[in-house]
Amino acid sequence: MLELLRNFGLPSVSASTQGPQIDNIISIVHWLMLILFVGWGAYFIYTLIKFRASNNPKADYNGVKNHYSSYIEGLVAVVEVVLLFGFAFPIWASRVNDVPVGTEVVQIRVVGQQFAWNFHYPGPDGVFGKTSVNLVDEAENPIGLDRNDSFAKDDIFTVNQLHIPVNTPINVSLSTKDVIHNFKLPELRVSQDAIPGMEIPVWFEATMTSEDFLKTTIGTKREGKGFEIACAQLCGLGHYRMVGYMTVHNDEGYSAWLTEQQEYLLEEADDDDWGDDDW
Repeated sequence: MLELLRNFGLPSVSASTQGPQIDNIISIVHWLMLILFVGWGAYFIYTLIKFRASNNPKADYNGVKNHYSSYIEGLVAVVEVVLLFGFAFPIWASRVNDVPVGTEVVQIRVVGQQFAWNFHYPGPDGVFGKTSVNLVDEAENPIGLDRNDSFAKDDIFTVNQLHIPVNTPINVSLSTKDVIHNFKLPELRVSQDAIPGMEIPVWFEATMTSEDFLKTTIGTKREGKGFEIACAQLCGLGHYRMVGYMTVHNDEGYSAWLTEQQEYLLEEADDDDWGDDDW
């Protein structure tokens, strides 16, 4: 069933720890919908034939006397309750309650806006620096990072480019600068609305690097295209172009990327007053 669903739009690769669970419940729900569609469709055709006018010249005002349909409806309701409490709720609870903690967990702030994704990393000190709406500059400082804050001097921010390590829990604090957006990583089965005025926690763990993922796309329509970050909530006229890109590194590659970003900050600090006393 999963292979059939993938032919109709479900991503062919599951690249996160929670992916298999989510794929399984999607498959179960579609099986249930298929059974209901075929069953009720067959019953509808049966009633059209059995109760057609030529067979029933006079109306029967007593109606059907058995309760088979009620029993079937009750059975369907029981199955739906089992799906909800036995599958959906536990998966959602694990995403909300079992948030990983520890020094190995990567913390990232994700800020949506029309029509881009901003990513904020805390730097080697592990503490996010201050931000202010008064410092927002869409060209130079889209998240309003205050470089005069001691914790902000080593912070990294990128636009539409998310970099994470493989096999490492990622804790995202999701927010938005304007309207509702949806942070969606299709291959990782991550999808969460970003709501104005709220910071919403999201966590996930990638199980394959971008290099490994690209190998799986060979010979498909996605060949040569890596992980994409979509906005799955209509957010304005430019919604169609709100696309980001995620690179999943191995440990060495992620460390190299962080080092490269700190070197860029050092170069900037040489040209700006905010870095003279602390770098």
